[in-house]
Amino acid sequence: MARNKRPQAADEKRDEIVAAARNLFIEGGYEATSMNRLAKEAGVAANTIYWYFDDKDDVLVAVLSAVMADVWPMYQAVSDEPIAARVLWIVQRLTEMRGLVTTVHARVPHSPAVAEWHNNFHLLTGSLFRAELEAAGVSPETVDAEVMIAVFTVEGLLMHARDESEQRSVCETLASRWPSTTG
Repeated sequence: MARNKRPQAADEKRDEIVAAARNLFIEGGYEATSMNRLAKEAGVAANTIYWYFDDKDDVLVAVLSAVMADVWPMYQAVSDEPIAARVLWIVQRLTEMRGLVTTVHARVPHSPAVAEWHNNFHLLTGSLFRAELEAAGVSPETVDAEVMIAVFTVEGLLMHARDESEQRSVCETLASRWPSTTG
């Protein structure tokens, strides 16, 4: 006879599925993780996942959002550091997503949900850089390009494994392009 499980709130079960997916996607990759494997890891029936998520891309977006939700509140702790140190901090905190950055770029043309998440990532990181650069006096004529360079630098550092000294060098070189951001 099957044992009854304790009653569980829907958001708690959803969070457990996201946690299981996060581990599987980061350890084995998105493509290598089947929905059946995810269901087994989360301790649910396969069809239960579809009560909470439309499809696998929806699960991916939830995982990416969970990682970001863990990281951004901690950013305040380094907000007084020089921009190069903050960019390095962001890259180091998002390193666990390294394997998923390529997945996101591959899924963007096929998934409106992933495309929206990717666009929002660019908007969020771009808005951080924009505020910093405008405050530092970067020319309005070049600030858009500088923001794109900064966002692409973060993505590039996430996509390509580099040791901390190389990451630091890239971040410091990036920051040296801008007036009043190195102090």
